[in-house]
Amino acid sequence: MEAIKVFCPATIANVSCGFDVLGLALENVGDEMEVRKTEKPGIRITEIIGQELPLETNKNVAGVAGLALLKQSNYDGGFEIKINKKIKPGSGIGSSAASSTGSVWAMNELLGKPFSKLELVQFAMEGEKLASNVAHADNVAPAIFGGFALVRSYTPLDIVPINTPPALFATVIHPQIEIKTSDSRKILKTSITLENGIKQWGNLGGLIAGLFTEDYHLIGRSLEDYVVEPLRSILIPGFNDVKTKAINAGALGCGISGSGPSIFALSKGEEQAKKVATSIANTYDNIGVAYDIHVSKICSKGVKEIKN
Repeated sequence: MEAIKVFCPATIANVSCGFDVLGLALENVGDEMEVRKTEKPGIRITEIIGQELPLETNKNVAGVAGLALLKQSNYDGGFEIKINKKIKPGSGIGSSAASSTGSVWAMNELLGKPFSKLELVQFAMEGEKLASNVAHADNVAPAIFGGFALVRSYTPLDIVPINTPPALFATVIHPQIEIKTSDSRKILKTSITLENGIKQWGNLGGLIAGLFTEDYHLIGRSLEDYVVEPLRSILIPGFNDVKTKAINAGALGCGISGSGPSIFALSKGEEQAKKVATSIANTYDNIGVAYDIHVSKICSKGVKEIKN
């Protein structure tokens, strides 16, 4: 192949109790990218639709991630990239991860798949480092592997795909304010109490067990965050009201998507997820904040080719 068009899924990182180590990919929310091989070495971003982002390779996460791949490849040519940016930067649903993973996944396909999924995650993490100053993998791992993905270790990098119960749906509401990941990290504490650590580890273990056993009640009672949510929630208008309404409407659990301001809820079944969407939208209708809202199944494949 000389060119490929791909879908790059939005992602929910942390999933309440898994700060920097757990994430999931969404089925029907994401960016689209076109990547083409060229004889001229290097990477050129020729067009970005939907958002005002830099075309300069070294200032764009797709370019930086792609350069990391090129450096490790035997390919003498280069690539041109067009990005249809449907995920707003600073939304908390993996905007930078979508561009980073779409870039390296597409290049790998065009080169005949010389790199493993784990290696693609490592390349994409360079894009995340540009965006947030931290090379975290909780967005790029599920975007590459699909479904839920656990970052068991960063040194060395170890990604564990996690089972996704078939009836699990996500509702995501994005109030139209921007919270940069780098800024939201600055308010986090560098240490936690042993008591909160024990609660958090128990919830993460419970969530993983619930996903594998497809125990929706266990999933729900494990979606509690004692470490990050108490600090970041103050940056999100109406957060507590949204969470209360989501639970009252039947959601299994509710929390901050990534660094925010998006808020996610998980539900059993699409109809239940839609009821949650209707309920939580009322919060921002009442306080006059514009928002986007999505109901999505969990994406099992991650980045994938769009065939015309």
